[in-house]
Amino acid sequence: MRFTTLLASLGVVAVTAAAAHAADVELTLSHWVPPTHPLQPQGMEPWAESIKEASDGRIEITIYPSQQLGAAPDHYDMARDGIVDIAFINPGYQAGRFPIIAAAELPFLASNAKGGSRAVDEWYRQYAAKEMSDVYVCMVHLHDPGTLHAKSGPLAVPSDLEGKSVRPPNGTMAQMFSSLGAANVQVSAPEMRDALDKGTADMTGSPWGSLFTFGVQDTVKYHLDVPLYATVFAFVMNKDRIDSLSPEDRKVMDEHCTPEWAEKMASGWADAEAAGRQKIIDLGDHVLHKPTPEEMELWHEAAAPTVERWKTGAQKAGIDPDAALSDLKDRLEKYDSLQGQ
Repeated sequence: MRFTTLLASLGVVAVTAAAAHAADVELTLSHWVPPTHPLQPQGMEPWAESIKEASDGRIEITIYPSQQLGAAPDHYDMARDGIVDIAFINPGYQAGRFPIIAAAELPFLASNAKGGSRAVDEWYRQYAAKEMSDVYVCMVHLHDPGTLHAKSGPLAVPSDLEGKSVRPPNGTMAQMFSSLGAANVQVSAPEMRDALDKGTADMTGSPWGSLFTFGVQDTVKYHLDVPLYATVFAFVMNKDRIDSLSPEDRKVMDEHCTPEWAEKMASGWADAEAAGRQKIIDLGDHVLHKPTPEEMELWHEAAAPTVERWKTGAQKAGIDPDAALSDLKDRLEKYDSLQGQ
């Protein structure tokens, strides 16, 4: 009887101890890349741990990778509707829905994702409440510049896209590829390999390291060796959830939703993507084409209508596109991340 009483007492102590260590606020963070993707171990996990430490353990974030809670294009609505607390989104997966932030995806704009992420985050804060009013925009960042990768060549000038099927990385680049006579195959990055393997897509837009992340390094053999574009991402949070936090916990979250944290979030991923180019070269059976000055002029001419289309969309969204784009370029230049500096 005493032994039973002792066990019961120990059980009460164990439950009490567990309760004492339980977080006051438990948040879900959903994303759609693999858990091995640099963004999780080098970005999301340190961010979540920093939030836990800053809140003295009150805030605990559980990360759900690989589309466990929903498909990649649905993540904005998942956060908006409270299906998840925090979502990692690619705004370009829903072409035309977020026309202002698409400026960061314009071709030949950002030169790197580190300073570029800080610049874009700073810039978009003045528009976030206007364009994404039904969520709390925590931070915005880029991936390192990507380019085109094809199963067969040549891949040197814009006319090489004519009649081809291309998986675009975002809606902005889809518009450019379409204008060059390509057919867009709208699938997310996790579906890229399937599209290429089945022949649905002849080529894909991707940063270098992601060719290995998503297993297509042996499928695409021809590469346009130029920083063609960057894709913009955001971490957004359900508004009711963040508004429900205590003032001290809200302060912790706000202090982890900054341009500085946007750069930290992007940095590990940026290094991994940049290293992917040399990994492709080391495979030995790939063709990387560096455009000549004359070919680069053709690419810039091909990109010009995409910029004008963005301006038209941004103006319809209620902003001055020339002023906004000039401001974005100034911020990119400030952080040494503007192409052509």
